[in-house]
Amino acid sequence: MQTALLAVFCMLLGGLGLFLLGMKHLSDGLQAAAGGGLRSFMAHATSHRLLGVGTGLFSTLIVQSSAIITAMLVGFVSSGMLTLPQAINVIIGANIGTTGTICLVAFTPSPELIGELGVAIGGLLYFFVRRDRLHEIGLAILGLGLLFLGLCLMAKGVALLKDYEAVRAAFRAAHAANLFDVAVIALFAAILSAAIHSAATIAIAMTLAAQQLITYETAIAILFGANIGTTVTAWLAAVGGTADARRTALAHTLSNVFGSLLLMPFALPVLVPLGQALFPNWGVVTETAEGPMLLGIMAPIAVSDTIFSVVRGVLLFPFVKPFVRLIERLIKQPENEKPHLSNLQKGVRLSPVMACDQALQEVVFMRESNLDLLDCARKVLAGEADEKVENHITHREEILDNIQREVTEFLGGIMSRRLPQEVAERAQRILRFTDELESVSDETAAVLKAVRRLRRQSETISAVSREALLAVHDRVDAFARQVTPWIRSPRPVIDIKMVQDESKAIHEFLRDGRKAQLGRVGPEDPGSSIRVLAELDIINAYERIRSYYLNIAETVAGGKR
Repeated sequence: MQTALLAVFCMLLGGLGLFLLGMKHLSDGLQAAAGGGLRSFMAHATSHRLLGVGTGLFSTLIVQSSAIITAMLVGFVSSGMLTLPQAINVIIGANIGTTGTICLVAFTPSPELIGELGVAIGGLLYFFVRRDRLHEIGLAILGLGLLFLGLCLMAKGVALLKDYEAVRAAFRAAHAANLFDVAVIALFAAILSAAIHSAATIAIAMTLAAQQLITYETAIAILFGANIGTTVTAWLAAVGGTADARRTALAHTLSNVFGSLLLMPFALPVLVPLGQALFPNWGVVTETAEGPMLLGIMAPIAVSDTIFSVVRGVLLFPFVKPFVRLIERLIKQPENEKPHLSNLQKGVRLSPVMACDQALQEVVFMRESNLDLLDCARKVLAGEADEKVENHITHREEILDNIQREVTEFLGGIMSRRLPQEVAERAQRILRFTDELESVSDETAAVLKAVRRLRRQSETISAVSREALLAVHDRVDAFARQVTPWIRSPRPVIDIKMVQDESKAIHEFLRDGRKAQLGRVGPEDPGSSIRVLAELDIINAYERIRSYYLNIAETVAGGKR
């Protein structure tokens, strides 16, 4: 008997493993197939509150995972791409969209046949087709097949499990007869859902109900807890993150907790009769290969889950603003907080697309920092910089060194996976941007070092040289400000030939400047050679800055990878 019981539990756990693996492959495949379109849709389709809800709904339907969408929201809010109220609107829609998986499971007429076809077709596309889009679609279909096969395996295990009287007695004791029972069952379901996945928890409940081990009332109670437990994903994404990241996670948790607590008293008197009214034949027992099953009971459970999510969203929607104020009171915003990429590693690892978005935010910070450093370098050349400005240059250069290291390590981990070509190329471009921008900061520091070297030797830049060097600076600075906006623009229109011609003109201007500086060395001024060497170092630094920004322009335009 013990051996038989062990075999049953292995079947149950194996089915659960297949179900979870299927959900992961389904989500990964759909997300990769959606590509950058999902990222743009999430980031820009939230200008109106209802549009934000629709964004969450359709984004979750696309990837079949509210966990992915929530993790993306944590990153968007942390990086400033979305506000917290916008994220809450998306969360409302995502909570509704995540019921799509359960409805798919409940209304599929032949799960085993769909599972076998899914594994066969998806496996062929995934393992034998080289085109990226078809490859990722194959992964999604393969995941769908594994999901249904896992569900069927769990059903077979439960069918064997109900032969044991002790098991039947334990489940009978878990019947939700009153509000207290509903609350206790919901608590256990929340814990289970936090450990695995809300969709998996609800699928288990539907399987147990179909095998008549638990009642419809108990399955409804499980819905409440499963919707709370799934919010743990948002906290995994926000661990060690910014205040905005933690606020987004807390908003997701509290919205589900408040909604569950508010609607829980209506579970038995309203949701159960409603499900019975919508599906009057749900109690009919049907003979299957696994034995007699209440096959019709899956549909009312799935629909009840959808109704619960919709009502919870409708109740929260009018109170988003006061809800945001509550979240902001509970989690204070530190002054001058800036998101660091390393703080977001755990969350964004769920999504390579989101990882690129977070890395790009760091690149944008590097871009703005370099323009600021160029302004400071001009003050140094003009003799207008004080100690504070000079220290700012050295400190910011160190920060950019650190950011480049963080971005490289972070994207290196992401790129070690098999990525869609579009995402891989985007990650490579971002790495190129960080390398060029970090080099720009090194050269601005080199300008300061040259001036300080003259100062230590009791020398200064002559008036004539200062005017020439400022002209050099202004040409290169204008070129930098022409190029840098393209880094953030999704589809910049670049006349790369014009940019290259401008770069060549600046190169010739700098070459003429070097010749002019060398011509100032003479016997009349014994110290001129020292000054000229320092001034040549400054011109050479600007020559390298010009080349770095040209590389950036060519990378954006697709000329270099």
